[in-house]
Amino acid sequence: MILNARDGKPLPVYGDGQNVRDWLYVEDHCEAIATVLARGRVGQTYNIGGWNEKRNIDIVETICDIVDEIAGRRGAPCRGLITYVKDRPGHDRRYAMDASKIERELDWRPLETFESGIRKTVQWYLENEEWVRDVTSGSYRQWIETHYSS
Repeated sequence: MILNARDGKPLPVYGDGQNVRDWLYVEDHCEAIATVLARGRVGQTYNIGGWNEKRNIDIVETICDIVDEIAGRRGAPCRGLITYVKDRPGHDRRYAMDASKIERELDWRPLETFESGIRKTVQWYLENEEWVRDVTSGSYRQWIETHYSS
């Protein structure tokens, strides 16, 4: 979504965009995994969640607003690129995560709010064009082939 918004490409949103997901900043996720490895009880399961349930359309609109602000897009705002596409059959309306166990037992909670985490994420993608280009070009497939083929 970030790159399509930056490049003025369509932003496809399933169905009516009302599907709800829990959002967690990547560094918080990594920190939670490290916490479980360091202090978790062997054999236990710990759900990692962000306490940030948001509708998909709200996520896309937030990304649009941040891209418009940071990238200084010329022309129409990114929100005009949102395109609703047919939802896939059986698509869950809501994914929920109860992260109370990791909070209670390991005293872990995300440090980033949704707003701060999504802003950092969008900014990172906009500032790391070389990495994005390398990943989206598919050149990594050659590296995998070279190192992992028999």
